[in-house]
Amino acid sequence: NMKTSSDDLIFYSQRLMRMLLTRALSFLHSQVHLVQTPQGEDYEGRTFHGNRITGVSILRAEETMEPALRAVCKDFRIGKILIQTNQETAEPELHYLRLPKDISEDHVILMDGTVCTGAAAMMAVRVLLDHGVQEDRILLVSLLMAEMGVHSVAYAFPQVKIITTAVDKKVNDLFHIIPGIGELISDCKSASEYYIKYFMLCVVWRLFTDLLIVYHLLYF
Repeated sequence: NMKTSSDDLIFYSQRLMRMLLTRALSFLHSQVHLVQTPQGEDYEGRTFHGNRITGVSILRAEETMEPALRAVCKDFRIGKILIQTNQETAEPELHYLRLPKDISEDHVILMDGTVCTGAAAMMAVRVLLDHGVQEDRILLVSLLMAEMGVHSVAYAFPQVKIITTAVDKKVNDLFHIIPGIGELISDCKSASEYYIKYFMLCVVWRLFTDLLIVYHLLYF
């Protein structure tokens, strides 16, 4: 909706990301875990069965999904991959990579805001495989995917689990998902930066007024 305010955009997109990542966590390997309640009764639940969890952001998504992962997952490590499309060849190119050590033993949540053709997502998966991550331990999480992107990733990496909120069928000549979600990632980033700057300005102003009060008490 073009008339959606920045506040609503941030609130509902963050809520959607938390729901999406909560759902993604349920696909991690788990095992039965027995605990005792305060009433002395046994309760059978499930707990994560694995070494560690690593969240990897594809940086063209502006890392918007990292805060949501922190909100729903307590202990995890962070990695970053910068992939950009070459304007001449229309092929994805790897520009930056930072992954935790010993990531080969981890379960990896690969986060991308939107997946259109799937080219960037597939390159990111290949990078993880090259670093020893097992294919069945990779979860690709995206707010929105195009149908062609889903098919491309699923065909190339059949053991990678794909979790998204919706799949749109159409892609236009500019490789934008139709109807898609517009510039949601950029809008959220811009709005967030505005509120951060406003908050910092308020902090600076408060410190300035406190210093004036202290100065007045000491010298007047």
